[in-house]
This record gives sequence, structure tokens and C-alpha cells, in this order.
Amino acid sequence: MIENYRKSSRVYADQILMETQADVSGYFIFEGDNLLEQNNMYRIHTDGCNDNTTGGSHFFRDCSNSRSVLFIAKKGDTILFPLLQNKQSFCDIVSNNAASGLLLEIDGLKEDMILDFIGHNSDASISLNLKKWFQKLQEYGEEVHEPLVELYVYDFLSDRKNETYSYFLKDLKKNKYYLALENRLIATYPNRNFTLQYIQERNAETSIQTPVLTVSKASQLSYFWYGGGLFLFCLTGYYGLQLKKRKVEKKALQHLTPQELTILSAIRKDKTNKEIATELFISLSTVKTHINNIYKKLKVDSRADVKNMFY
Repeated sequence: MIENYRKSSRVYADQILMETQADVSGYFIFEGDNLLEQNNMYRIHTDGCNDNTTGGSHFFRDCSNSRSVLFIAKKGDTILFPLLQNKQSFCDIVSNNAASGLLLEIDGLKEDMILDFIGHNSDASISLNLKKWFQKLQEYGEEVHEPLVELYVYDFLSDRKNETYSYFLKDLKKNKYYLALENRLIATYPNRNFTLQYIQERNAETSIQTPVLTVSKASQLSYFWYGGGLFLFCLTGYYGLQLKKRKVEKKALQHLTPQELTILSAIRKDKTNKEIATELFISLSTVKTHINNIYKKLKVDSRADVKNMFY
């Protein structure tokens, strides 16, 4: 269970509610009264350790096949994490709680944001792009009517380790969004720790006149543009952006179906999964399945790899 939104990027010992082991078929179950009455952020973490270690140390060991997923849930929810056709897990969430899969959507938008910054070199274009993505992420969070999603966005945009932080300080001083988010948190989650945490942070950050980081602006930008792979890894918790120099092989493209070729073209145009689903009149989960099949056939791991094949 994640109460502190600043601790959503990995597992901490104080977050662990329960542990269990899967049988030889992969089946496992958690039982008991563990979820809160209201929505909260949770994480399921799996690994390939085959010993009987208990007490949470699985989470901090070098175990094989380690995967995790961050989601929103409350007591009484029914949640399914379906395997894709290529057996990849934790890429989709099916739930009777409309908020459950929203954090995965934010992760997708973060990846799109990173790709969008490739090729932006001037200060003017960088500033305009930051303004666009701050607005896009904030509007998405507000439209889904779940302040926990907005906190997840806020954690990313206001993280002092990210190159978004300098722009965040400027945005905080002039954008009424942050005060409105505080009001939404108080109205929806009046007695929760993360609401108080946000209020305290917003008050503290508002009083900051200059960024805490002393690295020069040019150096900050260089870390962002040329360290995009590490940055994306920090955003998603378990995905890395490994840009690989490849040539497009006609033989590989011949294995793609017409629908997959259409989606491949959309990826190259920087369209999000939601935009692709809308244009093709298919579900978001179907788009994700097609994209994972494309990755497998082209032997790549990410959108960035796909785009890089066509440079």
C-alpha cells in the first residue's frame, strides 16, 4: 500500500501488506481484509525467487523475472491483470473500478512525453514543449476525477531529480491548478496522509524563489536530452528506454499484419495509445496487444526503438 506518493517508484519495507507464493502453475491468492474503504495506490510485485524467504526481503533481493504494477483500488474491487498474447504481464488492467488502470495510462503519457522531446534543442522549443506537456498531464488528471492520479502526475512534474523541476517552480507560482488540486484532495480525501503531505509540500515549494539544484541550465538540459534512457527508466519503475541503432529490415516488416503496419505508422507519428484506439475504433487493450506483437516481430523493446529504426 502506497500512502506516500513520493515512494511510488519502488517497493519500501513499510509498504508491504502481505506476501504469498505461487504454485507450479503460477496461481496465487491474497486473502483477508487488506484494502481501504476509499481508493488508494497499491502495487503488486512478483519475482522468480524459489526459496521460502519471508519478511519482505524478496523485494530487495536480486530475484529473476521481477515485475510490478502500480494501480488504484479499494475494498470490494474486482481486478484482473491479463497476460498479453506474448505472455507479457502487468501491461493491462481490467477492473470494475474505473480508476484502477489510470496510473498505467499516465506512464504511457510520460513515455510519449520523452519521445516528444527528441529533437527539441533550443530553449524556446523546450519551454513550449514543457508548457504543452504540463498542461496535457494536468488536464488528463483533472478529467478523470481522481485526485490520486493527479498526485501521481504531480510527483513526476515536481520531482527535484527531474528536469521538469525548474519549470514546475515557475508554473506553481502562476498556475491556479495546484490550489484547485489541494481543494479536490481536501474534498475527496480530507483525513488522508497524502492530502496533508501535498498541502505541506505546496506551501514549502511556493516559498522557493530559485531551484535548489546548482547545476547550470545547459548541463541540466544535456542530462535530459542525452540521458533520456535513464530518465524514462526512473519514470516507469520497471521499463527502460534503450535506443538502438538499427536498419529497417524488409523481412521483419513483411511479418506485420496490415493492422500492425497501420499502428506502426501511428507510433512513428508520435500518437498515443488512446489516439490510436480512437482512430481505429478498437479498444485500448487491443492497441497494447498489437504494439507488443510489433515489438516482438521487430525485436525491439520500446517506441523509441521503433522510431530509431527509421532514422
